[in-house]
Amino acid sequence: MQISSTMPDIYGGGTCEEIFADAIHMNDDIREKIILQSKCDIRKGMFDFSKDHILESVDGILKRLKTDYLDILLLHRPDALVEPKKVAEAFDLLESSGKVRHFGVSNQNPMQIQLLKKSVKQPLLANQLQLNITNTTMITSGINVNMENASAVNRDGSVLDYCRLNDITIQPWSPSQYGFFEGVFLGSDKFTELNQKIDKIAEKYEVSNTTIAIAWLLRHPAHMQPIIGTMNTDRFKDCCKASDVNLTREEWYDIYRSAGNALP
Repeated sequence: MQISSTMPDIYGGGTCEEIFADAIHMNDDIREKIILQSKCDIRKGMFDFSKDHILESVDGILKRLKTDYLDILLLHRPDALVEPKKVAEAFDLLESSGKVRHFGVSNQNPMQIQLLKKSVKQPLLANQLQLNITNTTMITSGINVNMENASAVNRDGSVLDYCRLNDITIQPWSPSQYGFFEGVFLGSDKFTELNQKIDKIAEKYEVSNTTIAIAWLLRHPAHMQPIIGTMNTDRFKDCCKASDVNLTREEWYDIYRSAGNALP
């Protein structure tokens, strides 16, 4: 089973979805074997959760993907002008028409999700959030509760715990990028200790460093679904191998600390 996660509003104006549909030779038989997920809301210079934009976006997505329905639709970056009742109207129309089966969000904190849930009746099943070994704020703040240090700052409203409590699957994006698209930490001279630790553990399991980076996310009991975002076949295979690697608690914390995260 596969997941296609695409962002037509900002990546190629939807071209990515056309290419994907052509690459897999989309037809009814193939469609029933995969899970298709896409997003909407980012527009040039703004975010848009309006009813009209959501409906228009989905129609465009379906046309480009050569399908009649999406399994999952996510609302991308939070819209400061969101009107939850309008979002609910859009979701109801999409669900009743069969165009979208399930819904979720991306980059949203607990209160933003709660605001949507005030009007939206459908469960919000997923939340895409930046998370990897070098971007661990949602984990680190939980470890440093009640401490007088920068790591104790709660920057996201305890979104990790909230999602776990509400059965919302976290989909980590940029699982091997440090900062905000500043580069790949695997093999980077900026993370010497981290890479030494990852390489040592990778040697033990006879896998690549990419596999260990994904395995570190999968080891968390929140049952996350990493967004690997690669067009490299070998790297894709390495990511898939992570599901067969179960890091020990010691290994998980060793990797966490080697990235510069100190325990209180």
